[in-house]
Amino acid sequence: MEVFSALLTALSLRSRPMSWYTPKLIVCLREGYSVRRLRQDVFAGLTVAVIALPLAMAFGIASLPENAIRELSAVHPMLTPPAVGLFTAIIAGFLISALGGSRVQIGGPTGAFVVIVYDVAARHGYAGLATATAMAGMLLVLFGICRFGAMIQFIPYPVTTGFTSGIAVLIASSQIKDFFGLDLVVDGLPAALPSDFLGKVQVLSAHAHTVAFWPSLVGMACLVLMLALRAYSPRIPFALIAVTLGALCVWLFELPVETIGSRFGGIPSSLPQPHLPAFSFELAREVFPDALTIALLGAIESLLSAVIADGMEGYRHKSDCELVGQGLANIASACCWGIPATGAIARTVANVKAGGHTPIAGIVHAVSLLAIMLVAAPLAAAVPLASLAAVLFIVAWNMSEIDHFRSLLRAPRSDVLVLLSTFLLTVFTDLTLAVGTGVVLASLLFIKRMAEVSSFAQISGMEGLAQDRQALEEEETATPDHTNMGDIQVFELNGPFFFGSADRLKSTLLRVARPPQVFILRMRHVPAMDATGLFALEELLGKCERSATQLLLCELQEQPRSALERAGMLDRLGAEHVIGSFEECLIAAQRLSSNGGSDL
Repeated sequence: MEVFSALLTALSLRSRPMSWYTPKLIVCLREGYSVRRLRQDVFAGLTVAVIALPLAMAFGIASLPENAIRELSAVHPMLTPPAVGLFTAIIAGFLISALGGSRVQIGGPTGAFVVIVYDVAARHGYAGLATATAMAGMLLVLFGICRFGAMIQFIPYPVTTGFTSGIAVLIASSQIKDFFGLDLVVDGLPAALPSDFLGKVQVLSAHAHTVAFWPSLVGMACLVLMLALRAYSPRIPFALIAVTLGALCVWLFELPVETIGSRFGGIPSSLPQPHLPAFSFELAREVFPDALTIALLGAIESLLSAVIADGMEGYRHKSDCELVGQGLANIASACCWGIPATGAIARTVANVKAGGHTPIAGIVHAVSLLAIMLVAAPLAAAVPLASLAAVLFIVAWNMSEIDHFRSLLRAPRSDVLVLLSTFLLTVFTDLTLAVGTGVVLASLLFIKRMAEVSSFAQISGMEGLAQDRQALEEEETATPDHTNMGDIQVFELNGPFFFGSADRLKSTLLRVARPPQVFILRMRHVPAMDATGLFALEELLGKCERSATQLLLCELQEQPRSALERAGMLDRLGAEHVIGSFEECLIAAQRLSSNGGSDL
């Protein structure tokens, strides 16, 4: 083990130019890896694999519509929806742990992706989904290389809560058919469940009379059992226990309940041959918005999961490295007949609670899933779809974050607007539009708030000096003549000077009856300035030049000074008109005023 650690240390030292991308696996092994820690990671990995097994199959089934299922089965009979979910958990789960930036992240298919994956596959087939997944992986790698990891945290909380709650509603509605064993028949032919929410409600309502007793009983029993086991001990793999008991009951009593085997033909006992996703510029153009949504959603969920794990473990993840690992994992998933994958919060938390400390636990989780698939694949054919629907009901409830949703309803009205807009758009339109609208709306409301806290007002010179009285007393320098302010006007800017607040400067100046000889603009409380603010100052300078008014700027902070310098405004003003302290500025203004406005 020590030799292995030394080898990885030597390899990592060769990549100093890309030191920001050093997977946590290498970091942990470089620190030293003991047999005791290996035992802990193996136990945690096995525990998480038991939890992930039914979830991977359930997410695979929920993510693929009929057209994608037919497309996959035409390629090879082994490419069934539950198998696709397992392939993703094994391949992407392995790579996310091996190449990512978190010590304990567990990756795989997640509930957050179900809705967007189903929608993309319904519109473009599996070929379009694979292309979108690969493109999303490339975008994630690009995000990591461009060091966007820290920027993902700026997605507002009402937006993430709104779309995750909306996704929960869509997941739950998509599982009603299998949970109650509804027989969807239209004009004598089997009908698929529509991808849109209103279409689902309409079809499910029209076929409510076809509720079957035995699937409903099996689904309800599994749901109650999972809730009871979770209440007794959250560390128990309640989903696997419920699914296994459900399968046993259906098999022993030969119950008329649809299973994985009866609908899909079972699960293969080997991994598929890799392939390159079908690519065309036309298809890439069509699925690019979906790929961007998948990339953003994957980045948000994986980094949120990593942050939660950091809080439990006491370590810090490397967000940019994590994005690169997630991206490479999604590219590999697309090439191995998988679906999008990301860090799974619930499985990551379970990994930490089970004693996982390094990425070895995540690798063991993926290898264990592969071993289970190789050995026990035939047994999975007996799993009732009603049991997997019950598992997804639990997933949907956990995703809904109902307590957080309710608390946000008591937040400021602007946040409530963002929350409800994102939630309703997720449910009734699509996730791409919902996330985009939520972020734009939250940004506009933030700009409005920042504009409201920004101010531009006229003050007297003595009022400004009173605020600096202590500084004046401590310095043995010349002070302004309190009795001779002359034709001087002082204005103070407060807050960011950007496009949301620049108009206040213009409107305030319009109310100035007569241009003064000297115009002082105090900017001590202006932390930042954008191009619109620069343009407003340039307009002010032009007006001052036309009216023979001397413009003085004082107490510039670093960013505004740098912005003015890059724009050439400081050269145009002259160094003597940009003054460090307010009292010095007043002295210079009095000198200018007494000279009739001529230069210093």
